[in-house]
Amino acid sequence: MHTKAVQLLWGCFFLWNLYISSAQTVYPGIKARVTQQALDYGVLAGMEIIEQMVKEKKIPDLEGSESLEFLKVDYVNYNFSNIKIHAFSFPNTSLAFVPGVGIKALTNHGTANISTDWEVKSPLFQDTGGADLFLSGVFFTGVIVLARNDFGHPIMKLQDCYAQVSHAHVSFSGDLSVLYNSFAEPMEKPILKNLNEMLCPIIMSEVGALNANLSMLEVLTKIDNYTLLDYSLISSPEITENYMELNLKGVFYPLDNLSDPPFSPVPFALPEHHDSMLYIGISEFFFKSASFAYFTAGAFNVTLSMKEISNHLVQNSQGLGNVLSRIAEIYLLSQPFMVRVMATEPPAISLQPGNFTLDIPASIVLLAQTENSTVEAIVSMDFVASTSVGLVILGQRLVCSLSLNRFRLSLPESNRSNIEVLRFENILSSILHFGILPLANAKLQQGIPLPNPHKISLVNSDIEVLAGFLLISTDLKYETSLKQQPSFHGWEGLNLISGQWRGKPAA
Repeated sequence: MHTKAVQLLWGCFFLWNLYISSAQTVYPGIKARVTQQALDYGVLAGMEIIEQMVKEKKIPDLEGSESLEFLKVDYVNYNFSNIKIHAFSFPNTSLAFVPGVGIKALTNHGTANISTDWEVKSPLFQDTGGADLFLSGVFFTGVIVLARNDFGHPIMKLQDCYAQVSHAHVSFSGDLSVLYNSFAEPMEKPILKNLNEMLCPIIMSEVGALNANLSMLEVLTKIDNYTLLDYSLISSPEITENYMELNLKGVFYPLDNLSDPPFSPVPFALPEHHDSMLYIGISEFFFKSASFAYFTAGAFNVTLSMKEISNHLVQNSQGLGNVLSRIAEIYLLSQPFMVRVMATEPPAISLQPGNFTLDIPASIVLLAQTENSTVEAIVSMDFVASTSVGLVILGQRLVCSLSLNRFRLSLPESNRSNIEVLRFENILSSILHFGILPLANAKLQQGIPLPNPHKISLVNSDIEVLAGFLLISTDLKYETSLKQQPSFHGWEGLNLISGQWRGKPAA
């Protein structure tokens, strides 16, 4: 009996821990998967970035002292300053995922052409001039480890750094260049020694500067006057042999309330595709949180005059003229009137294979302006509008558009056979279809910013609606002239060279 009781207690303890663990699990609203193809492209694009960096980078002076025994000189103090890299080549460079760790960078057989000013002092002479330095056999390897901090910012560090230059050739210029070049070879060894000691600290410093900038990124983006979007990381990146996956919170908040919505994200998994550089999975939770946030902020309550609506009505025999005449025929009204639409609940989101629908439960009120300029309600009805959501990527944003599938007044079935009710339902459906939805689509044109790095545009993009989430497959293109607002918001101001953060806060 005692043994069974202990087993029962252990069983209850195990189930309780399992429950607590599942209750504390936080699932993402957005997943972003970076494939090996993206890393391969990153090598090509990275050369352009590195070229810009090294041309702007201030390289520390090289100084030291050497004896020149063949000239019977006890010592020569030298200093190389104003060091500038004019050209370089890293023909064998690769990036590869290290499962559970990070990304390994490797380059070898690199070369670089450098110019510098020099100064030498010895007991016998001192002089200044210029020189060209050619480096060959440049080798570097290191592992970039990616993680997140407590605020959901991405952080990185470089481990296992090893950098070496195998050969250096110095060519002096100036009046005494023939003399100096005759003893340049003995100076190349100490130059290499000092240079090799400096390389990893310089690289580590640059990674540290970039990491400091990353920690200052604003992962909470203002979308408009109603909502904010949280793109923070909820966990460190998951790295396998073939890809790196980022789990982002992906939730909308009303502008003045950062409380989580009264529902939680559910787990979803991206399909095992590898043909594109980047895959972005946007969950149903993401869109539901947007619906809830906009509803809470009052964005779905709108009052429009018929003049505003008429600008969007189709101007033909089935358009504005017929709509107004039918309303006048039914209600015998000659006063100007308005339409007020108010969502009664957050619009319901559904993502099923090949089908993205948005059902809007709302009330519609027709308002008339009387002779004394007061506004009176003519009629008020609840309805449900079922819409299909069209999706397209424009620039760096996901743009949605609505098209009406069905409009149905919320009435008892016994009233639906009334001819006047059916005619009124058709009139309201026309107003919604030709007047209000075009206005809504105009607002939706600003789109939702997609997560993408600085100066990287999305090309060859494809959108697929799957069960419970949206899948975006896309390639990447680096564009130095690209003007964008990347998300994480603020990447447009990242200074990739040691210096100060130049990011701008969300507007």
